[in-house]
Order: sequence, then C-alpha cells, then structure tokens
Amino acid sequence: MRTVIVFLALIGNVGLSAQTKKAYNAIFSGVPWFDDKGNTVSAHGANIVKDKGKYYLFGERHNDTSNAFVGFNCYSSADLYNWKFERIALPLQASGKLGPNRVGERPKVMKCPSTGEYIMYMHADTLGYVDQFVGYATAKNITGPYTFHGPLLYNGKPIKKWDMGTFQDKEGSGYVLLHGGDIYKLSTDYKSISEQVNKAFERGFESPAIFRKDSLYYFLGSDLTGWERNDNYYFTATSLKGPWIKRGFFAPQGTLTWNSQTTFVLPIEGTKETTYLFMGDRWSFPKQASAATYVWQPLAVSGYNISLPGFKEAWTVDQKTGVGSSITVKGEAIGAGDTGITYTGNWKQDTLAGKSSDEKGAIVSFTVKATQIGIFGLARPDGGYAGIVIRNSKGETVLTSNVDFYSKYPVVLLKFMGPVLKKDTYTVTVSVLGERWWWKEKSGRLSGSKGHYVSVSSVVISE
Repeated sequence: MRTVIVFLALIGNVGLSAQTKKAYNAIFSGVPWFDDKGNTVSAHGANIVKDKGKYYLFGERHNDTSNAFVGFNCYSSADLYNWKFERIALPLQASGKLGPNRVGERPKVMKCPSTGEYIMYMHADTLGYVDQFVGYATAKNITGPYTFHGPLLYNGKPIKKWDMGTFQDKEGSGYVLLHGGDIYKLSTDYKSISEQVNKAFERGFESPAIFRKDSLYYFLGSDLTGWERNDNYYFTATSLKGPWIKRGFFAPQGTLTWNSQTTFVLPIEGTKETTYLFMGDRWSFPKQASAATYVWQPLAVSGYNISLPGFKEAWTVDQKTGVGSSITVKGEAIGAGDTGITYTGNWKQDTLAGKSSDEKGAIVSFTVKATQIGIFGLARPDGGYAGIVIRNSKGETVLTSNVDFYSKYPVVLLKFMGPVLKKDTYTVTVSVLGERWWWKEKSGRLSGSKGHYVSVSSVVISE
C-alpha cells in the first residue's frame, strides 16, 4: 500500500442501517450518495429550499426499470452533505396525469409569501413525451404530503412545454421558467400565471435555471441532447424581461459541464460571502435510481462572468460564513496491481485506469479493514455498469450499489464513496454487469455508451 493525497471525507464510525453521526463532511460529485438509512439518494431534476434553518431537497424518485413516474422525494439536511429521507412528498397517483405509466420530472418547490403555503411545480407528460404541461401541487408543511391539482393555467390554458424550473426574486415574486427562455410570473397565491414577462429567445435551451447577484440575473440551460451531456451555457440581463445577452459556456468547453446538466442554483448566504451552488444531474438511463449521480460545484461569479473552472471531487461550505473550500485528506490507497486485489475473468492492463474488463460477470475483489471505502476508475465512451457489494466479517451484505463508468471522454475519477461503516473487515466485489447507459431519442437515434467496460484504477480506504 502507499499513501496518496485524494479528495475524500474520512470520518468517524456510523452504522449503515441507523446513522447517528455525520456520515460525510463534504459535498461529493459523481458518486452515489447514501441517506440516513443507507439508501441511495434519489432526487434528480431537483431544487433546494432553505426553511427555518434547514435545507430541503426535492427531486425525482426513480426505479431502475423505466422512466415512469413513481413520485417525488423530499430529503432534509443541516449541512448539504448528510441527507435524511423525509418522505415521498408527492406519490404516484392512482390515476390521471401523474398516475401509472406517466412522466413526472423536475419538481421545484417555493414557499408562497402571501399564503405561507408550499407550492410544488413539475413537468407532467406521457412516456412518449407528447402530452407535456407544467403542473402544480400544494402542501401546508414543507415535507408534504403535496396534493396534485393538475395543470398550472395561463389565460385559462395549460403551458404546453416540458423542461421547466422556478425562480423566486428577492421581494418574493415567483416565476416559472420554460425551455427556450419563456418566463412566467406567478399570481400572488402562486397557483396561476399572472403574466408572461419574457418570451422564448433561444432554440433548445432546456433545463432552465436562474439566479440573481445584486442587480444582475443569470439564466443557465443546456442544449437539446436528451439525457446525454453537453456544454451548458448562460445569458445575463438586468431585468427578467430582458434583453438577455448570451455569454457562452460556464464550464471549460469539451468537459460537457463536467458531465452534467443544469437543474438549479442555490445561493448560500453567509456573513463573509455568498457561495452559489451549481446543482447538475449526471443522468444514467435506465439505472436512474441507483447509478445516476449529482454534480454539485461552487460557481465562480464575477460581473457578467460565471464559471466552473475546475472539477472539485470534494469540497465544503461553511454554513455560517458562506465560504466554500476544496478539501484534501490523506488516505491509504491500494493500486490496481496490488497483490491484495483479486481479478476473476478477463481483465486487461489499461494505460489510464489500471485494469479494465467488458466481460459480463468478471469480478474485482479485495478484503480490507476499514470504515469507509472509495474506488477510483476510468469513465470512458464505452464504459458500462458495475455492481458493487460490500460484506462484513460475518459474510453479511451491508451495501449494494451500481456505478456508471460511462463518459463521452476518458477521465479517471472517484466513482464510488461508500458511507462510513462500523469498523470491521470488509470484502468488496466489483462486478461487470454487461449493461450500459443508453437512451432512444424521439428520432430513433440511440445515445449513450458504446460498450460495457468497467475500469478500476485504485481503492482508497479509511481505518
């Protein structure tokens, strides 16, 4: 073994089934997250509401078999690192527009200043995306349950568009954002549209999100590539009515927004500064529940310029001061060629990643004494799914997870970071599932991975 410097959160003992202490001390990007019960956090297309000193995360609940609506989840957190599952805030309806075999996406919640109610907005649709509209639901308590009321109306008619977002301005006015750049102002009770303040100005431009710094508004979105990643871009204006000026990409060109798609920007205001938390989704159909991950990064904001200049695998934000910082922590690493790692099946030496295999059923296994286990690997254009199983010294399974090794460009990253477990000797297996990320677009074209490769570079452990 050798000691390396890596971006990891290495902290005290917490049981997987009933965590009583903090499981993480940083925000991680691109790895599955585990909630207070040890389950994968499932909350995509999300937003965050800060209410009475606590953060509430609302997002799409998924399964690993289809894109059909199964509900919207609500989680809470005091620090943005550790998430408690609160409830299914809006469950699958028995019938109707959010019933079986329908689509529900991009839930956004705002608290209405005039009524004190919590209003949830979402894109509702068919599985074939031919009956799109913006819907809404209401609740007296922030965690729900929310009651679905159907379409949000403007001049008595539904808004027939798909990707949507929301924005609440400093004085309390609420807005619904649509792909292309449409902005609609909500009525005082947030249950209907009072006016359209901006008309679509850009072809495509989905996954809309707006934030404000001082007197300047920033409008972020992505190209139309389905769930495939692309270089997201942004506009600025001094009024929501525009004119909106295109400023270009906000992550280095070719990084595909660090392999993610915009969903929301959360200002974290402190005594020293405000950190603007970019929230992006790293989609992974069909395993959207277990393998799709999150890319949360601090936006650099200066005048008309915003950027995500470098990818931070782990970083912190001080809730009091608002200051965001990268973290570097020493961890004990095991290289892919270490004698303690066993390979079963056809594995080949990879110049970038250690060892790689696309043989279904091929396994990497190792046994370590640890409380937390991380795995680095090569994400690649022909990357596939890996199945991870962790068993304790009694042979009991304490965790299972799926990890997606797909990227449109090759890059070695932290691909898995388990929750903190009770100190024990654990046996970990990483299996090639022989499955891949894919999506069939309306045109019939398939996007996603070209293969099933799993590539392991190193293992990092904390005792």
